[in-house]
Amino acid sequence: MRLQRTHRTALQMVGVVVAMGSLAWASVPLYNWFCRVTGFGGTTGVAEAGADRVLDQTITVRFDASVARGMPWEFRPLQREVEIRLGETGLAFYEAYNPTDRVIAGTASYNVAPYDAGGYFTKIECFCFTEQVLQPGERVQMPVTYYVDPDITLDRDAKFVNHITLSYTFHETDLPEEYAAAAAQTPGKSN
Repeated sequence: MRLQRTHRTALQMVGVVVAMGSLAWASVPLYNWFCRVTGFGGTTGVAEAGADRVLDQTITVRFDASVARGMPWEFRPLQREVEIRLGETGLAFYEAYNPTDRVIAGTASYNVAPYDAGGYFTKIECFCFTEQVLQPGERVQMPVTYYVDPDITLDRDAKFVNHITLSYTFHETDLPEEYAAAAAQTPGKSN
């Protein structure tokens, strides 16, 4: 009887550990999904086409850029802000420059402030959707196509937003295999 209780307690403990591990493993994808659906934390929406209507009301979109610690690129928006009508498709450009003598890959994380506007800021095309690879000394202009959903005017908090800031931070990532193999074969160059 006592041995049976010990086994039952041990099985319950294993069950608790498995359940907690499963929740921890699933928390990141569930949180990402929640942020994409709700715009929580400044997460933007993604669409394949522009808005279905354009209002006369305008909003100012500001653009911000930074690089993570240790990322040697120079990165900046080519325009600081634009005024755009709600629902109108906008196009902005950012510039990245690799001043080093090596190939560097990077990905951009992003958010929108204020957070109330995150779910209404929608990207159609963005350099942040894919990894970017810059050759030594290469300078590129990278576009982002977006719109601010006219439904922002129906949100009890977001309808008072007059300015939206779109911020990107570039982080260095591992080189894709084809670049890493080429860099390894070049004498005197290292990643």
